[in-house]
Amino acid sequence: MEKITRRTWLWAIPALFIFFLLSQLIHPDWETLNGTATQTAGAEIQAPEDVKAILSSSCFACHSDENRLSWFDKITPASFLVASHITKGKAALNFSKWNELTPPQQKAQLFYSLNKILEKEMPLASYTMVHPEAKLTSEKVAVLKQYIAGLAPRKTTATSEVSAPDAQLKNQRQKPAVEPVAPDAVHVDVRSAGKPAVQPAPNGIQYIEGYGSWKAVSTTDRFDNETMRVIFANDVAVKAIEDQHTDPWPDGVVFAKVAWKEKTDGNGNITPGEFYQAEFMIKDSKKYADTKGWGWARWRGMDLKPYGKDSGFTNECISCHAPQKDNDYVFTAPLNLTTLN
Repeated sequence: MEKITRRTWLWAIPALFIFFLLSQLIHPDWETLNGTATQTAGAEIQAPEDVKAILSSSCFACHSDENRLSWFDKITPASFLVASHITKGKAALNFSKWNELTPPQQKAQLFYSLNKILEKEMPLASYTMVHPEAKLTSEKVAVLKQYIAGLAPRKTTATSEVSAPDAQLKNQRQKPAVEPVAPDAVHVDVRSAGKPAVQPAPNGIQYIEGYGSWKAVSTTDRFDNETMRVIFANDVAVKAIEDQHTDPWPDGVVFAKVAWKEKTDGNGNITPGEFYQAEFMIKDSKKYADTKGWGWARWRGMDLKPYGKDSGFTNECISCHAPQKDNDYVFTAPLNLTTLN
């Protein structure tokens, strides 16, 4: 038995080595993966050199056409995992095509990327483990945060202008909340003010009344466009959160995202200002199969004007939410509902 074991190893080791060498003939198409950008990603981005350096070392490997692969990245079978990360990374954000984005889209992408960094989802831990130069120190994160925050600096509002919404809110707290959300975070009924009924979105989705009484499950601060938002969830969504049934979200889930322009006083305190928009995501995997299983709709301004010239506006919504494809296209990270009851 001992001789057989030794003999097996004498054959197995060379065989495995030969198999390993032959497997290197099979690898991803690196040339195609590199894309068609005509200039470097760094040349595309108009940013301070220290910001570019951080993006270059920590982001460009997977989020540009400059893959900068190390020799060990090209070893099969690891090479296919690397190629998969690059493909997904570039689909979410490709700095080599930065100038193809509008300035608002650029700010939104940077804002989203910073949130992923702060949540420690990026760069991938598996990547930084073998590429330590890509790790983001707290100092580097601070540089990125300062730069991105500076793209949309908060504007200080006179104290007298900020105090009004606080007083109105205090007077409204004893009243049931109805929609739409009015300026200064006060809910009012537009029909009671003699205004016409709210028109449906271009794709036929009707404005949903009553969301003001739903449970608020998350908030976001979009400092890239100076808005603050509250996400309300209907009963189906709340139950899905409680049951941890969010991957994917079940049919019947509805989210209402309400946004206000921010007001900032001299002390840096931020309060809701002018009502900006109300958006809805409605999950129906069959009815909205052509739009990733979700019905998208948005109304903007105090007159609640439907957003979009035609139903094609949903392409904007899907494009914005594309980075969350693996999260059923939902950005919302629900708060712990036990703390909200």
